[in-house]
Amino acid sequence: MTAQALDAARAALAGEPAWVVGGAVRDALLGRPTADVDLVVAGDARTAARTLARDAGGPAFELSGEFGAWRVIGPGRRWQVDVTPLQGGSLSEDLARRDFTINAMAEPLAGGEVVDPHGGAQDLAARRLRMVSPGCFDDDPLRVLRLARFASELDLEPDPDTVVAAAQRAPRIVDVAAERVFAELKRVVAADRVLDGLALMDRLDLTRHVLPELSGLRGVEQNRYHHLDVHDHTLEVLAETVALERDPGAVLGPELAEPIRDFLAQPFSDELTRGEVLRFGALLHDAAKPETQARHEDGSILGFPGHADLGAERARAALTRLRTSEKLRAHVALLARHHLGLGYLVHKAPLDRRTIHQYLVRTAPVEVDVSLLSIADRLATRGRKAGEAIAKHLEVARVVLPEALDYAAFAAQPALVRGDELARELGIRPGPALGALLAQLEEARFAGEIATRDDAVALARRLVAEG
Repeated sequence: MTAQALDAARAALAGEPAWVVGGAVRDALLGRPTADVDLVVAGDARTAARTLARDAGGPAFELSGEFGAWRVIGPGRRWQVDVTPLQGGSLSEDLARRDFTINAMAEPLAGGEVVDPHGGAQDLAARRLRMVSPGCFDDDPLRVLRLARFASELDLEPDPDTVVAAAQRAPRIVDVAAERVFAELKRVVAADRVLDGLALMDRLDLTRHVLPELSGLRGVEQNRYHHLDVHDHTLEVLAETVALERDPGAVLGPELAEPIRDFLAQPFSDELTRGEVLRFGALLHDAAKPETQARHEDGSILGFPGHADLGAERARAALTRLRTSEKLRAHVALLARHHLGLGYLVHKAPLDRRTIHQYLVRTAPVEVDVSLLSIADRLATRGRKAGEAIAKHLEVARVVLPEALDYAAFAAQPALVRGDELARELGIRPGPALGALLAQLEEARFAGEIATRDDAVALARRLVAEG
């Protein structure tokens, strides 16, 4: 993809002073694929972008009036090129204004040696993440969060001076637009080294500004069935969620490995997969525990009554503050609301099909996602009788998950009998009672007790007669 973008830019901007900068140069040195290219031009960025768009057959639009940045999207959205005028009037000044040395390298668009005045290539080789200057964080406080993002995404270690300078400016993150903050946070959460990224956010004193719902869990004690406070338990749940995403078969067995892996790899919203969204569910599922902690008379922890329902509200509020999509807010809120549901089924095992159906109806449309979150939550809870509780939980999960994976297709089937038809057949009025009757028919269908329209009508007559 990078090659296509560069070929298009070279052809369109032949003879123009232009340089590839930042991530494309860095990723080429790392051997990482990328579909995004950043160009700086000595001339007018608007003209250069429109020329490239015209020649490539894609759209061009302005990204930032303040910095004069434009974006060109390649045919079929296979690549994108961001075009920006040189900042400061020269390439050396432009590179001096960038955030980290690994992003302060340039290569002439027409070809030639990499321009690396700040030692970015050497830092990459040393797996080091180093600021160009302390002033980079003053220019844009979001760069403090970008430090955590690059460290977790690229497996780099920030140098001590960079950490100190960034931490001093962390409180200014509150002045940054929430959309920009979430754009970086979601990449920390989606990174392979997400736990290291979150730990670095703590070191930088960022978490309490960016995700106070997480930092607020620190020191909140739990009952004897837990071995950690709520904060550290939450991070354990996240770790188990990541492990499930990487190798579901290790926990759930070979039969479920491929379908769960494929399910979690599905694109969801906000440029996140279902698995990455599940990580946000892990981080926020216990957000209301500090507010709901209850104690016995002797002072020991009783539990957190109502924390799931209140947690749904807190999760939604957090993602609303971060200006995420409504789809993501609603989904993560449902994960918090229903994350205890699978655990309740353990007490009803062995499960009949009606009980399974009731669970799926109650948790839809997050029936698969929340079941996986429940597993991660259970695996991360290693207090009293943990081994026995985990074994029983996984036994129920292995029964429920295949049904959950198929439930959307089941629910999408046409009803055996439409509500208006059933009302006429039975001589009853439309309303809540009819809705409840149709729900009973769906449950019976799922249980294998009815299979045809005649079956459905006959059962409905019997249910009405029984009152």
